[in-house]
Amino acid sequence: MHTRSRGFTLIELLVVIAIIAILAAILFPVFARAREKARQTQCLSNLKQIGLGWMMYASDYDERVMPVEIPSSTSIAYYWWTAYDTSTSTRIPEGGLLYPYMKNQQINACPSFMNAMRSDVGHTGYAYNYVYLSPMDYSTWPNWKVLPTSLAAIQSPSETVTFADGARISFTDMKTLEANTYLDPPSWAYPGFHGRHNGVGNVAFADGHAKAETPTYREGTFGYGYDAALYKSNNLGDIDSDGNLATDEMFDLQ
Repeated sequence: MHTRSRGFTLIELLVVIAIIAILAAILFPVFARAREKARQTQCLSNLKQIGLGWMMYASDYDERVMPVEIPSSTSIAYYWWTAYDTSTSTRIPEGGLLYPYMKNQQINACPSFMNAMRSDVGHTGYAYNYVYLSPMDYSTWPNWKVLPTSLAAIQSPSETVTFADGARISFTDMKTLEANTYLDPPSWAYPGFHGRHNGVGNVAFADGHAKAETPTYREGTFGYGYDAALYKSNNLGDIDSDGNLATDEMFDLQ
């Protein structure tokens, strides 16, 4: 006696497909968040190492903190993450001010921030509190000066930002996210703190610790006509603790 194996009916097949789709919709975001959490942990480690390199730099230079850049009378310009030969448009990674303390360019690359400018500016997704830690004096332009502060001037190291996840809106098309190595304080009305890790960003402080912070987003228009909705949709905000974006309590060394 012969029997025929019973196959799936169309209804049963559709039900199985629907269940798989529902499970995928539930689990994929969970997997994505878990993957991003791992990247955030790596980024936090990067920032902590950069912060420690920054502290070692100061100990080697009579407690003067690292300048945001070193003006040069030659064609070489020096920045914290790289150096450039402006005569040939060549990047010199080993010339970065912090390179001797890290010996690893990959530390400068946030694993969650892929941007088209990396080939030009180098592996960086991090920005420096240059306004207060390394103010620039343009009064003698074109022979301007960088005036880095001292460690002793930082009254609350555990509350003073040194580096953070940074980005900016492209000046070219006003929509593309790209690298930004300069972190402006809230009072400058140019948000550059990037909440790229499931809505939060990593921040390094002057005492050497690093932690995640949630960006503070603006409303309406601000600065030179910037649109708050554009910045919020790109997770670009400020680092702030008192709710007053006219003050710089996490930047100003107090």
